[in-house]
Amino acid sequence: MASAAQKQAKNQKKGKKSKRSKVHLTAKTADKHALYEKSVQEPEADIRFLTRIFRKEYGRVPMSLREDFCGTAYLCAEWVKSHPERVAVGVDLDEQTLDWGRRRHLEPLGEDAQRVTLLRQNVLEVREPKVDLAVAFNFSYCTLLERSEMVRYIRTVKESLHPEGAFILDMHGGPESFEELEETTEHSGFSYVWDQGPIDALTQITHRAIHFRFPDGSKIKNAFRYHWRIWNLPEVRDLLADAGFSRTDIYWEGTDEDGEGNGVFRKVQKAENDESWIAYIVAWQ
Repeated sequence: MASAAQKQAKNQKKGKKSKRSKVHLTAKTADKHALYEKSVQEPEADIRFLTRIFRKEYGRVPMSLREDFCGTAYLCAEWVKSHPERVAVGVDLDEQTLDWGRRRHLEPLGEDAQRVTLLRQNVLEVREPKVDLAVAFNFSYCTLLERSEMVRYIRTVKESLHPEGAFILDMHGGPESFEELEETTEHSGFSYVWDQGPIDALTQITHRAIHFRFPDGSKIKNAFRYHWRIWNLPEVRDLLADAGFSRTDIYWEGTDEDGEGNGVFRKVQKAENDESWIAYIVAWQ
């Protein structure tokens, strides 16, 4: 399968392809948030997945979403655009990033922006409003370094869900996720660089970064920096069970004929520990 770095660059879960552009970007003219969204995110695919699994479980379409570590709230905006009655809550601590998202994604919604609530709060503290779905995507929960933090976070999320609700996290793993490496993926007008630092064997804490490079030779170094703990799948499932979720399902990405991730996620009971893999953990109330 493709490496975690390659999957991050195309889209951490979907293998998104860039559209060609005539814009000549440089480090001075490029916007790092826009580059991140083009490289890593595809909210339409996330929404299709969330709707599919929720409807299969509960027999109805989910209407409310909480996006933790929401950043620019791209997913929140697309969520409310996908249905005239859907509402979304985004939670993040970075006010500048939230403001960028308000300008970029919420203002164009017009009156529909009223169906999006952005909270500059710690995800460990937010219990209201109640929602159908809560998500922590792009491996964002890895910023929680201690088990006690993860336990507190998961329990807080559970309290924020309706009786028919679910909490979804994405995860990457495999031997390559523990390696020190730097990988580059080409996009139209720029290059995305995923930089994995060394990992502490005792704590599984590491530093990771995203850089952007441009055809004129300029670059945005450390556009995004992460201080992460690499949580593994069994321990996160155990934490979810300890918090009281009734069960967890694992949705594993399939592969195409070349062995690359195909963006199709199906529920599995066992899986091969490929060099690099991507999965969703779905925890049900």
